This record gives sequence, structure tokens and C-alpha cells, in this order.
Amino acid sequence: MEGRLIGYARVSTSAQELNLQLDALKQAGCKKQHIFTDQISGSKAERPGLAECMKELKNGDTPIIWRLDRLGRSLRKLIDIVEQLQKNGSRLPLLQRRRH
Repeated sequence: MEGRLIGYARVSTSAQELNLQLDALKQAGCKKQHIFTDQISGSKAERPGLAECMKELKNGDTPIIWRLDRLGRSLRKLIDIVEQLQKNGSRLPLLQRRRH
């Protein structure tokens, strides 16, 4: 059985909208119940949507994100997340690219 596509979207403030990211995640094949979101700065340690996303990921699943900076604002944080994904048997994040 092939793994699932698990989406994560984040905007930094409540004034920003998630719609563009959510549309891209759905187009990439993520089911609505497998999309997690945060409306909080990437520099914040507590991101409940990301925590739920990471908890949902199982062996063989692929996390889908809009851009790498949606996961973390520092290289150290990104490395920590990638290491956690590898430990859990999830594939590395598949990045959605913006269409110009």
C-alpha cells in the first residue's frame, strides 16, 4: 500500500489567508482530513497544526508543503523536522512550487 499525502499550510498572521496554500495542497492530492494548518509565526516553538501533522504521518506517508519556509524559519529547525520524518519512515517533504 502506498503512503498518504499529508498537507501542512501556515501563514504568519491572522490577517493572512491560507486559501492559496490549501488549494495547492488539494490539487497535489491531499484529502481535506489530511491537511493541517497554523496561523502563527514560524519562529514560534508551539505550532499545534504542525504537531498534529507530524503525529499523523506514518511510515511511507509524504508530507506536502507549499514552500520549505512553511515548516520552519531556521535551518536548524528544518533539519530537526527532516530527521524526525526520516525516523518515522515518512518520505522527505515534497515541495509545491509556485506557478508564475
